[in-house]
Amino acid sequence: MKLTILGGGGFRVPLVYGALLGDRAAGRVTHVVLHDLDAERLSAVARVLAEQAAGRADAPVVTVTTDLDDALRGADFVFSAIRVGGLEGRAADERVALAEDVLGQETVGAGGIAYGLRTVPVAVDIARRVARLAPDAWVINFTNPAGLVTEAMSRHLGDRVIGICDSPVGLGRRIARVLGANPGEAWIDYVGLNHLGWVRGLRVGGRDELPRLLADPGLLGSFEEGKLFGVDWLRSLGAIPNEYLHYYYFNRETVRAYQQAKKTRGAFLRDQQAAFYEEMRRPEASALAAWDRTRAEREATYMAENRDAAGAGERDADDLSGGYEKVALALMRAIARDERTTLILNVRNRGTLAVLDAEAVVEVPCLVDANGAHPVAVDPLPDHATGLVCSVKAVEREVLAAAESGSRAAAVKAFALHPLVDSVNVAHRLVDGYTKAHPGLAYLK
Repeated sequence: MKLTILGGGGFRVPLVYGALLGDRAAGRVTHVVLHDLDAERLSAVARVLAEQAAGRADAPVVTVTTDLDDALRGADFVFSAIRVGGLEGRAADERVALAEDVLGQETVGAGGIAYGLRTVPVAVDIARRVARLAPDAWVINFTNPAGLVTEAMSRHLGDRVIGICDSPVGLGRRIARVLGANPGEAWIDYVGLNHLGWVRGLRVGGRDELPRLLADPGLLGSFEEGKLFGVDWLRSLGAIPNEYLHYYYFNRETVRAYQQAKKTRGAFLRDQQAAFYEEMRRPEASALAAWDRTRAEREATYMAENRDAAGAGERDADDLSGGYEKVALALMRAIARDERTTLILNVRNRGTLAVLDAEAVVEVPCLVDANGAHPVAVDPLPDHATGLVCSVKAVEREVLAAAESGSRAAAVKAFALHPLVDSVNVAHRLVDGYTKAHPGLAYLK
């Protein structure tokens, strides 16, 4: 079975390959094709993968290419993890937004809109090529903003594109752990959009254990979300929000923390990864050791500004491991081998949330089998969550309209309608700033 990884020179690719190395079952991935526009990054990541596979006769064969069509032909699965504009683009997204005193995070607020405007045209081109060159392939999208990009690609690939994210997985794991439950045996009632969802229940043996957590201030304040949001706010919500909702619920504090930081997250990752790829130019360097050291620092500093703003302290050691590669592997196994499972995924709504239309991509529990991912019926969201979900989905639709038409007016509308952008005048200045910072947005007229 052939897996093509788009963004194959990306830093987190070894996590995916490591998960594949642990899969010994029949029907597993035997050939991995790494595609990237940067041949030097491809070479560096291929070195890491070669060290991971050392001594493993059954390791998937790895090939690299900068030719997208060649990478796609014959693929059974396509894993998309591209970053249009690179980390320099992310850093620019942050700078432009913070200069206007609004959030520039890569998936939330002004930064997420700018990233979407750059990424959607590229993702749509990929989707069209997949439909032409590998029509039977399943596309697993991790490219951010994941929900928006998945929806853009679904207009050309239908249900054969499925978005994944590690945030709901990590949240469910933390809640189960603090309740003394096995995450693999718990049903997580999670619903929303990508980076905009809430856990409303966690069932073990048919019993919802979340009320027990909400009733115990000690337990509730003992894990990441309790520290980020505060016990009182979580009890008021009656749910545990995805960590990215900290940008909404504590927006002023977070913007201030980002503005006061020595470096934005994008600038930090840009410089950190530049050092890693520079080290990979030395043939005597241990690629795997350098990658693992860099990865550990990356994970430890994740959402550091938010934790600083909340006084949450350092991340727990148990939260320093990734998760999206496990979701990707479980998804591929379920489809390829009809190993039925339940995963929280980004898929077309199909009536799951009545407040959104059928084509809107939502993030909900899905039953997965050989025919793909099927969203599970969920209870309606409370009014406060419904308003936020509908507002952000409306923004996503304006981003898609701008990307399709090249309309500057639609882009301004997307910024102006976002809950974290408080002025039409600010929206105009953001579009001006982003079109100057990103040549790739020259299509907006």
